[in-house]
This record gives sequence, structure tokens and C-alpha cells, in this order.
Amino acid sequence: MKRSLAVAFVLSLGAAATAFAHHGWSEYDADKPLTLTGTIAESGYSQPHGHVELKTADKTWHVVLAPPSRMESRGLARDALAAGGQATVYGYPHRSKGTELRAERITVKDKTVELR
Repeated sequence: MKRSLAVAFVLSLGAAATAFAHHGWSEYDADKPLTLTGTIAESGYSQPHGHVELKTADKTWHVVLAPPSRMESRGLARDALAAGGQATVYGYPHRSKGTELRAERITVKDKTVELR
């Protein structure tokens, strides 16, 4: 019985940590959409969302993408986000982080992928 309670407790901690780490979309301003074009400085293809660091003419943006499974199913493979590649993203800026954007779509190598 004690072991079952301990396992349940540990599992609930893991679920709580995952929920806490995942952010809400209300943090992004859908009334101020942006289109950014630049060079991918680095990328991540991990849960809960992929990302790219996109170097534009004036700054480097942290661009939050969709979950990897969604990107794969819509044809955006991990290697398409390789550093040095060019990308254009359309999305919404973070309300308080001046260099973060939540992408609705991304265009890489003349292929546009809807992320939401």
C-alpha cells in the first residue's frame, strides 16, 4: 500500500512539473502578428514544442514551434531546421519577452507548413 502511494505521488509530481513547464498561449499577442525572415542560428526538435533561434537583421528571436509529432506529420522534418538555413515565420510576439514569437506557420526551402 505504501509503495502504491509513493508511486502515485512521484507520478503526480512528474505530471505537475510537465503542466507547469508548458505555457499558455495567452502570453502571446494575437493582435500584433509579425512576419520574420532570417537565418536559423540553432534549433530544437523536442517536447513540448520545437523551436528555432532566428537571426534577423536587428536581433535574434526565440521562435516557439509546434510539437515535433505535428511538425513531422505536416512535412517539416528535423533536418529542415538545420542551422544556417533560411526561414520565414508568421506568428505572435510574447507580451513581455521582446525576443520571443509563437509561430503559426513557417516557410523553409519554399515549403510552408501550418503549425497550429
